[in-house]
Amino acid sequence: MPPTKVIAIPVLGRHVVNAYLLLGKRPVIVDAGTPGSGQLIHDQVAAHGVDPKDVSLIVVTHGHVDHFGSAAELSRLTGAPIAGHVADLGIYRAGRVSEPYLPIGLFGHLFARTSRVRETTEPFDPNVLIRGETHLADFGVEARIMPTPGHTPGSVSVLTDNGDLVAGDLVATPLLGLVKGRPANPPFHDDRLGNLASLREMLALRPTKIHVGHGAPLDPERVDRWAAAEQRRLDRLVARGRLRAPDGEGL
Repeated sequence: MPPTKVIAIPVLGRHVVNAYLLLGKRPVIVDAGTPGSGQLIHDQVAAHGVDPKDVSLIVVTHGHVDHFGSAAELSRLTGAPIAGHVADLGIYRAGRVSEPYLPIGLFGHLFARTSRVRETTEPFDPNVLIRGETHLADFGVEARIMPTPGHTPGSVSVLTDNGDLVAGDLVATPLLGLVKGRPANPPFHDDRLGNLASLREMLALRPTKIHVGHGAPLDPERVDRWAAAEQRRLDRLVARGRLRAPDGEGL
């Protein structure tokens, strides 16, 4: 099977919201953008010389509507099944986020007040329910779906066999991708400590490049330095009693 190639599919702006096209023996799409962007993603796939009807799978990285918003539409357009983690199943079936977003920093708190976070979309049932590490060889690419909980309970990333990590919102760049090259948190995490633990587990696998949902690709060494600093910062918040688990129990 040929090495897997990762191509960014801009959904909003140049890097504000990204989907990805994985090219191997057969194509796979990772993430489905905001509601109403299915045709846009379909057409961009075709612009790369790929017949959208050849897409073997649509992988949704997590249950936020800027990542699964057009999954049902894109599935109809391509005929491809959808894969999503069982821990975010209720969100996919509802077509909306039922739990309140837990904002990070000033930008997160401001963004949490916008209508974007309450946007709804067409619900769906994933055809492929992810529960653990899942290889995608049967779908035509040399890559693995890796559970990376924390941003949401059912967050996943996709790691190709040549080291590209398609990371969803495991990490981002500042202001939803408007600042290039610098790692940052996205505006929200359900579990900041859990997400950071997942990120560091993925970094331990030595990815060659990190492709994010919001922003241009990130250098893993720079992300590793940022993650170490973030760990120290969160540890201080825990020690001061200022960081709590999603269930409200102190950590």
